[in-house]
Amino acid sequence: MKHYKQYINGQFVDSKATSVIKILNPCTEEVISTISSGTIEDANNALQAAKDSQPAWEALPAIQRAAFLHKMADVIRENRVFLAETLSKEQAKVIGLAQVEIDVTADYFDYNAGWARRIEGEIIQSDREKEHIYLHKVPIGVAVGICPWNFPFFVMARKVAASLITGNTCVIKPSSEAPNTIMEFAELIQNIGLADGVLNFVCGAGRTVGNALSKSPITGIISLTGSVSAGQQIISAAAENITKVSLELGGKAPAIVCADANMELALNSIVSSKVIFSGQVCNCAERVYVEDSIYDEFVEKLTKKMSEVTIEDALTGVNADMSSLVSKSQIDKISEMVEFAKKEGAEVLVGGKRPEQFDRGYFYEPTVLTNCSQDSQIIQEEVFGPVLPVMKFSTLDEAIALSNDCQYGLTSSVFSENYNNIMRATNGLHFGETYVNREHFEAIQGFHAGWKKSGVGGADGKHGMEEYLHTRVVYAKYY
Repeated sequence: MKHYKQYINGQFVDSKATSVIKILNPCTEEVISTISSGTIEDANNALQAAKDSQPAWEALPAIQRAAFLHKMADVIRENRVFLAETLSKEQAKVIGLAQVEIDVTADYFDYNAGWARRIEGEIIQSDREKEHIYLHKVPIGVAVGICPWNFPFFVMARKVAASLITGNTCVIKPSSEAPNTIMEFAELIQNIGLADGVLNFVCGAGRTVGNALSKSPITGIISLTGSVSAGQQIISAAAENITKVSLELGGKAPAIVCADANMELALNSIVSSKVIFSGQVCNCAERVYVEDSIYDEFVEKLTKKMSEVTIEDALTGVNADMSSLVSKSQIDKISEMVEFAKKEGAEVLVGGKRPEQFDRGYFYEPTVLTNCSQDSQIIQEEVFGPVLPVMKFSTLDEAIALSNDCQYGLTSSVFSENYNNIMRATNGLHFGETYVNREHFEAIQGFHAGWKKSGVGGADGKHGMEEYLHTRVVYAKYY
């Protein structure tokens, strides 16, 4: 069984903590690895190493920093199968989707490397004679990235690639649920020539390592992908030093299906958006609003499609649609939410329980619920599992209002063949992203950002890269 150490200042080091974190295969509930449980000292050492190495890293021309990102992409591609299997085993992501995550992560490093020659400032007109106003974009300093367990490898790249290309150094805290793939990456890039301290990995409990990283005056920006409660804790920890935060938090994405929609397209898109990684994706469809004239037909077909979703062991079920949930706490939470919804009057049309064919693992059947009320827990709170409540609406204005009646504002979707419906919905929905006639899945060149309690700031594309830059304005008077 492999034991992972912390990666600080270019070295793998044992933590002084006496405890270790056990990593389970969610499909079998077997321990597959251990990792040092980091301490406050580990966090501070990593931050200091990042601080010490940052001036020299910033001084490198951006195109030279980009060369290291390309090397990271190359290392990932050279080890793509091994990394995908590692990812699948530690978090029960079906192997095909795990491979997609690994491959897109390599693309993400290359994409951000491409910004090297395009990080630009501005020349602004002055009101005074013989004066130029120059606006410069400069690195913040030390970036801290706190990663989730659902897309740990890709989200790690979201934080590392953008921070390094802009001249920041970085400390990453992997999720304690799924750190293995990230730590294997740390081993693989040890020989690409990256200066010590530029990139560090410290694993441990959020209340210990995450809190220490967030409270430190060394930290210039904290980027978290996680739950609303985790984001609130980060904001609180960052408050003392007024540290910048960029947070991608929970979601409760609505999907609006109009009567004129291509029904088969809507069904396929919504089901794929619900069962991807067993529904454990912040931007996946979490509730469906269907126009009343097609409601019965849609629900009947949706129930059939959800009943046909295949569930297998993540590694061995090559063609499976989904696998186990990530942990016991996750399946317990989902089970409790479905049972509570039933007590509130919801009807389970399919699923609603653990599948009988598995005697181990955290598996849960794809589930469709009807007869839900708008103010119910199952409609208002994030499930983060393969559970889909469906409601009906009479007018598009009603559907938009129901969709917006939520504390979250990450993603949404609308299905219609009517241009006016699409324009009304995309302008009326209060969400950072709206998908039209397609599944919920963002592009690396877009901007993945939530409204309301779904977060502040964002990731991907030009605007995600600029999260890691300060603005400096110089007023230059000459004679």
